[in-house]
Amino acid sequence: MQKLIFFVGMAGTGKTTVARELSKCLPAAFLDRDTIGGRFVEAVLEMKGLDKNDRDSAFYKANLRDLEYDTTKDVCIENLAAGQNVFMISPFTSELQNKAWIEDVINAAGLTREQLDIKVIVVTLQNKELQRERIVGRQTERDQWKLAHWGDFQSRGDFVPVINWDIPAGSIMVFDNSGEMTEEKVERLRSFVLS
Repeated sequence: MQKLIFFVGMAGTGKTTVARELSKCLPAAFLDRDTIGGRFVEAVLEMKGLDKNDRDSAFYKANLRDLEYDTTKDVCIENLAAGQNVFMISPFTSELQNKAWIEDVINAAGLTREQLDIKVIVVTLQNKELQRERIVGRQTERDQWKLAHWGDFQSRGDFVPVINWDIPAGSIMVFDNSGEMTEEKVERLRSFVLS
């Protein structure tokens, strides 16, 4: 059975780190929305005279947000249709609330529910200071806006989005990524993904 695994959560929680750890035990197309659409979004924001790192602006939300997510969705569908497992990395807050979104992915890939195992790992951080340290440590220009507006982000580390998809409750894991990535944590994640 093919696997489609979503790694969701706010900035700095460690979605990509968790996905990379699991890629060691499950080969998959590794689709990070920031990588797929980031340069295009930055270019358009700069052309409009806006801060290229601001993903909270009204312009971004009205004109670029869905374009970026839909492009990532299209790449996901192509990989699923080609028989690949797929890791999807991004907050996906709106998409998780939209029951039809995941059905569109399955149908567009030419698959059925019986052929695709869908799981969601919600990566959270109970340790808010660690969230800031990780964002600072990444040293990406895109994160400068987040750091300058830290009050808007510090409360989001333990945010768990609403998930309205028609998947079993056992296909959703809330994972606190505070502290070291111990063997016990890796094994818990691996068992969840491979079960």
